Amino acid sequence: MNTTAPQIVLGTMEFGTRVDPDRAFAILDSFVANGGVWLDTANCYSFWADPSGVGGASERLIGAWLRARPGARESVRIATKVRQNPLVPHSWPASAEGLSARAVHAGVEESLERLGVDHLDLLWAHAEDRTVPLEESVGAFGELVAKGVALRIGAANHAAWRVERARSLAREQGVEPWTALQLRHSLIQPRPLTPLAEAGHRMLAAEDLDLARAEGLAVWSYSSLIWGSYERADKPLPQTYDHPGTARVLAVLDDIAGELSATRNQVVLAWLMRQGIDPIVGVSRVEQIEQALAARRVQLTDEHVARFAEAR
Repeated sequence: MNTTAPQIVLGTMEFGTRVDPDRAFAILDSFVANGGVWLDTANCYSFWADPSGVGGASERLIGAWLRARPGARESVRIATKVRQNPLVPHSWPASAEGLSARAVHAGVEESLERLGVDHLDLLWAHAEDRTVPLEESVGAFGELVAKGVALRIGAANHAAWRVERARSLAREQGVEPWTALQLRHSLIQPRPLTPLAEAGHRMLAAEDLDLARAEGLAVWSYSSLIWGSYERADKPLPQTYDHPGTARVLAVLDDIAGELSATRNQVVLAWLMRQGIDPIVGVSRVEQIEQALAARRVQLTDEHVARFAEAR
């Protein structure tokens, strides 16, 4: 995995839709004031919550915030994604843009315009598109790096073998390879072999970490706090997490949180970062991002990590 220290990434999926501009601006301001750097968005956020039926609201809001905060672009790094934005309103996945060269270039051009920036610090392929030759997608992403439009590129929700195949194709083409993975991961895990209810989500697997560690890839995790379910009684865990291992891990989580005078969420984030993973945290209030960033001060020991592993 990459050697840079893991960071908490601000997830902005609901900005401009469920999180109104004033609150979103306050969250962004607090994140930067407290040393946060990476913003994670996507060109499709959040088409399912937007009356327009297409994405773009999150990127537009970040763009408005950047315009309202001269100098802010130098303080943050922006990651966005292409692949899932509906080309026809309210028609997903049927009209999802995909990963053809044309779609990738068009999607990025529109993202840059909404964000009001001349480059992306990290561009993700949001999910696989097996209707398009992998060579074509790899070439399109590589071309964007060659042009300076994307400084780095990564694969979200991709099988490990597809990532490695894409990296091999990039070497053959002489273009920049994917150097980052984004997958769903948290301390507690769904029942094995149980289908996820959330369309398009792919769980982090041992082989993904193995690939990342062998090849020096960055790993970002989404749904890191399972939508607030660790701490909020009004956000019960999804049914797929109802198994004995969950109860055992949560009991250990409570013990360790008490020992460290930390919250459940902070311990979970610290556990992810201790593995070299950058957790994405989506919030709707300033106090939530402040609590999350405080996880950087939570120090887990080898003994803590072993206790979690044994509880599984």
